[in-house]
Amino acid sequence: MSTCFHGRHISPQILDGLNGDNWHLQDYVKRGGYEALKKVLSGEMQPADVVNELKKSALRGRGGAGFPTGLKWSFMPRAYPGQKYLVCNSDEGEPGTFKDRDILRYNPHIVIEGMAIAAYAMGISVGYNYIHGEIWDTYLRFEEALEEARAAGMLGDKIFGSDFSFQLHAHHGYGAYICGEETALLESLEGKKGQPRFKPPFPASYGLYGKPTTINNTETFAAVPWIIRNGGDAYLAVGKPNNGGTKVFSISGDVEKPGNYEIPLGTPFSKLLELAGGMRGGKKCKAVIPGGSSMPVLPGDLMLATDMDYDSIAKAGSMLGSGAVIVMDETRCMVKSLLRLSYFYYEESCGQCTPCREGTGWLYRMVHRIEHGQGRPEDIDMLNSIADNIQGRTICALGDAAAMPVRAMIKHFRSEFEYHIENKRCLVPAYV
Repeated sequence: MSTCFHGRHISPQILDGLNGDNWHLQDYVKRGGYEALKKVLSGEMQPADVVNELKKSALRGRGGAGFPTGLKWSFMPRAYPGQKYLVCNSDEGEPGTFKDRDILRYNPHIVIEGMAIAAYAMGISVGYNYIHGEIWDTYLRFEEALEEARAAGMLGDKIFGSDFSFQLHAHHGYGAYICGEETALLESLEGKKGQPRFKPPFPASYGLYGKPTTINNTETFAAVPWIIRNGGDAYLAVGKPNNGGTKVFSISGDVEKPGNYEIPLGTPFSKLLELAGGMRGGKKCKAVIPGGSSMPVLPGDLMLATDMDYDSIAKAGSMLGSGAVIVMDETRCMVKSLLRLSYFYYEESCGQCTPCREGTGWLYRMVHRIEHGQGRPEDIDMLNSIADNIQGRTICALGDAAAMPVRAMIKHFRSEFEYHIENKRCLVPAYV
């Protein structure tokens, strides 16, 4: 798989000018690194000014939920007298998503700087970056970057000679998908079994070790330095209203050049597909999952008429999610594709909630039955019924993640499920 960070007519903000060997502090400084942190610590910007710039930028959380970042930062009680925490969610376990690990691998200092600015804005002195358990080399790379920043006085006590101190640590996760859910991540970070917490209380009031905590995704923090250097209005102008800035999309599947592409939000999907070399072998685009495996699938024709931003994809019937774009051509069987996704969520359920623990197993076994020629006519409606009884009835969103692909696959490709049941074989003869 190739990793393409930018294409023609695009102005990247996170992955500009990067290659495999210029991730060190000296390289980052040459690109303007840590100038934003110097700016806020010089007294030019008060903490409230930083939060206001983030609000103007319309930066939305890049981990999947798309919640406005500036608004989230404003929830942190600055006057709280005790310890507060900042956490970066680098537990990238969503199938189809591989952007955060490349940001940490090729531009780790942009995440460190973004977290330091966030800590200043919210009055936080300690932070953690929780890194997915299956990317050990990336974890080591980030540790090296932390040591470089500490040695240069860009982390630690009295950064740049100011009164602001911030200690940042890396934490290696355990490879569990559920730990990408923010409260399960906090449980794991505390050394406990990674299971989601009931909300409320929310992390802003009761987070890590019971203290106020703000959690953002890797790419979200990586966007912060550019916003502070250039202003929230300039960031918003790169994207579109309510969808500020650029977004790194991980595109995979049946395309000629799978990889990471940073493009302005609002760019047509057809342009992203063009940057990725188009459909492999010149085949037709049959289906696209636009935001990671937990998001509803969309037919190819509909996706080709859709722009890559939160609101446009929501209007089309799916979600931008983490920005993992999974492209499927005309040779792909939707029943077999759903079988693989259903097995994943069945295996990754933490088992805490009955609808998810039991329901994901039912979904998987029923799709398995249909795929292997043992389906019954009533199975399709039964699948929808099970999905309805899972979605919205669990502590975290894993239940929704298992249910939404089922409902969308049946909605858009019901004829394939019916064909499997009636003919005991796949509708797609060229399936490989």
